[in-house]
Amino acid sequence: MTAGDTASGPHAGAAPVAETTETAGPAGEDRYVPSARRLERERFKRTRARRATAVAALSTLVTGVVLFLAVVNSPGWPRTRETFFSAHYAREALPEVLDGLWLNLRLLVVCGAAVLVLGLLIAVARTLRGPVFFPLRALATAYTDFFRGLPLVICLLMVVFGIPALRLQGVTTDPVLLGGTALVLTYSAYVAEVFRAGIESVHPSQRAAARSLGLNGRQTLRFVVLPQAVRRVVPPLLNDLVSLQKDTGLVSIAGAVDAVYAAQIVASKSFNYTPYVVAGLIFVALTIPATRFTDWVTARMDRRRAQGGIV
Repeated sequence: MTAGDTASGPHAGAAPVAETTETAGPAGEDRYVPSARRLERERFKRTRARRATAVAALSTLVTGVVLFLAVVNSPGWPRTRETFFSAHYAREALPEVLDGLWLNLRLLVVCGAAVLVLGLLIAVARTLRGPVFFPLRALATAYTDFFRGLPLVICLLMVVFGIPALRLQGVTTDPVLLGGTALVLTYSAYVAEVFRAGIESVHPSQRAAARSLGLNGRQTLRFVVLPQAVRRVVPPLLNDLVSLQKDTGLVSIAGAVDAVYAAQIVASKSFNYTPYVVAGLIFVALTIPATRFTDWVTARMDRRRAQGGIV
């Protein structure tokens, strides 16, 4: 066969078909083909994950069975089951507790919004620069120190019973409003410290860059510092809101009929404490999704920060 013969024919100069079908996609583009070692490594990871899941499920099941047997075989279990886990009293208390829970949810929404606004204002006041703002900084510092050190129960008692005792004209004596005020006073101090930590975590170069672009101090705080600070403290803020959700039940001290007080009313009629368990389980059912959402937000922000997505 001569050179002319090798150059002739319909497939002259073309690459073998077997070499192109492995690397060419539908549009003629190269497509990635994982190596045998990578496939083996991925199979090993999947096998290890399945084995770890099975071991965790088995150990959890064994632990649960052991705890269950230890509780039900204790000497006082029959009396405890009758007093705290009565199905009859649970059915009786559930409607009343759910009616009271509506007050807790309203308090969470209103007080949560007020806490975020007031906490941000206090944090900004604490981070103002210049000697002219010293009285404002001192007042904000005294506020956070006092209400962070004061137990929430004592704050509730002081506000709920102390303000009506003053007999001031035009001041409400509604226990719901007074209890919500006490919650806002206490939690705004904690939230203010969270916001302040976020503001101080912004690098000074961000302020310098903003000022070099012609922004004044107020514009720098509003458009450069606060957006970064708020974004960084979202997880701890969500944790504070979860705690606020639970502590809304303390307004029952003032006589407001929330879920806890409704459970107390039912329990006082029969001297059975199952209504308290029902109210507690409802709060747990509300808190767990919020906690898992907080964990998801925290993990998402950590991934973005590791990839350089958050300044």
